[in-house]
Amino acid sequence: MAESTGDHNATRTFYDRISSAYDLIADAGEHRCRARGLEALEVREGERVVEIGFGTGHALVALATAVGDSGTVCGVDISSGMEKVARNRLREAGLEDRVALDVAEVPPLPYADARFDVATMSFTLELFPPGRIPGVLGEVWRVLRPGGRLGVVGMAETPEGEHESVLTHTYKWLHQHFPHIVDCQPIDAAGYLSRAGFDLSVSETLAIWSLPVAILVGHRT
Repeated sequence: MAESTGDHNATRTFYDRISSAYDLIADAGEHRCRARGLEALEVREGERVVEIGFGTGHALVALATAVGDSGTVCGVDISSGMEKVARNRLREAGLEDRVALDVAEVPPLPYADARFDVATMSFTLELFPPGRIPGVLGEVWRVLRPGGRLGVVGMAETPEGEHESVLTHTYKWLHQHFPHIVDCQPIDAAGYLSRAGFDLSVSETLAIWSLPVAILVGHRT
């Protein structure tokens, strides 16, 4: 996701176009990691939760179920196409009234300070250019209450001392040379969260094929 308005518009258009097919393209690889991230986050009944980059809405259904009638879930995504798919999924699950969705660029987040107990992102943080990630996490910090927690699932750098797989090397090369096609890159998500002030309680690494995926939970102090 690039800095200029034109690139924001290109990103939005790209995800609008692929929204109806996104699950066929990516979810087969992502769902196991996303499910582990939600398990680690331990969302409870009555909590107020926001998902940043909700995509086609799989996590929204799980989150809305977890918070129950006494909790609330909000979601924000850049793509109106994704919002349409997610809203249909929530409607089919009978949970549409429990979730409020916004279509907007991030940052900023369109929410008041200290509104949420929990924030979550799956395969979203690595879409931002590295220079914008601290601003995104600063906004997450702002909308979380003290003691609130952030869950992040995303493409991770190969752990130090381990050999980078051919697929990871190829993926990084494609992102460098064809960012309009391969729009994300492995990042040191744990480092970003720590530098933003989050206290990590969960830090695991899974894999999609041979691409490392970080499962993180950080607490706002």
